[in-house]
Amino acid sequence: MMMLLYTVFICLLAGIGAGLGTGFAGMSAAAVISPMLITFFGMPAYSAMGIALASDVLASAASAYTYAKNRNLDVRNGVIMMAFVLLFTVVGSWVSSFVPNATMGGFSTVMTFFLGIKFIVRPVMTTKAAMEGVPAKKRAQQSALMGALVGFICGFVGAGGGMMMLLVLTSVLGYELKTAVGTSVFIMSFTALTGALSHFAIGGAPNMLVLVLCVVFTLLFAQIGARIAKRSTPKVLNRVVGVILVILGGAIFLANLLA
Repeated sequence: MMMLLYTVFICLLAGIGAGLGTGFAGMSAAAVISPMLITFFGMPAYSAMGIALASDVLASAASAYTYAKNRNLDVRNGVIMMAFVLLFTVVGSWVSSFVPNATMGGFSTVMTFFLGIKFIVRPVMTTKAAMEGVPAKKRAQQSALMGALVGFICGFVGAGGGMMMLLVLTSVLGYELKTAVGTSVFIMSFTALTGALSHFAIGGAPNMLVLVLCVVFTLLFAQIGARIAKRSTPKVLNRVVGVILVILGGAIFLANLLA
């Protein structure tokens, strides 16, 4: 009984962090859930990542739907970016296999923390009118190029997809924050599905209790985060996103130290 309560408690904490991070900031649930499952359950990293990616699928898809209902989702360019992210993730992974010890441990954690600082200190105040002023052809070309860059880096490093996309969408492509988050979770729902299926196909069936708990809790808190975000002003949303990212970055760092 105590073990069951412990399992539920850890999965709840993981779901809260991953869900709010997804709903508010468009980050990957894998950045939170994976290190927690490894640290507190002693779960093999490959299996933990599969569960984390599976938790990402419904949470990201539901969040994307919430953002889409409020016209905060760029489907056309999101699809273009997603295609190049998926393609160049494979390319990056293939290239990394030829480089001995090619790793950037803590890349996702560091990016999460400093991106949070960035949103607090220099909030994204781009308006939809300014965002929509970019010609459609130029936006499509930028989406393809940045999708290729994000995909290659994530494939080579093995982490940082959600944060990389949010950084690119806001700082390079000039998206206003809500549309950036909506488009990011839209892309992540498909990339997470692809990753989860491949992990389960290669690594076998996961711990079903942990999987179900993580999926349910992450989905619940992602919806809470997305619903609050849609009612927030840009300035408040920037601050909240920044604080959440800083807290999650610090928590993941501590979890990795305990592992």
